[in-house]
Amino acid sequence: MSKRDELIAKYAVDLKEKCGVEADMDLLKKVTIGCGPSIYNADASTVSGSDASELATVKNNFLIKKLGLSESDDLDGAIASVIEQYGKSNRTKYRAVVYYLLTKHFGKESIY
Repeated sequence: MSKRDELIAKYAVDLKEKCGVEADMDLLKKVTIGCGPSIYNADASTVSGSDASELATVKNNFLIKKLGLSESDDLDGAIASVIEQYGKSNRTKYRAVVYYLLTKHFGKESIY
């Protein structure tokens, strides 16, 4: 099993155990591949739910640039909702899982 496949399996477990979501493995794989090499970097592979600049990066680089959403789509509310679903006290929030949940939240699976 490749390193990427191991990470995808770990993300699926996180979705099930921490978010109560049964993962669409095809979409999760595509979202993970879309994250690029950042999934292999300990710092870049996670999202800090309390760091305003980190959340701005998620909003600008993923929601606006990748998913093509506009500022009027309540992006901050969606991010807060996903962070809450993942668990604010959960210290390790994987970027691929957060992006997967946001993709599902906005119904933008077709982008992948």
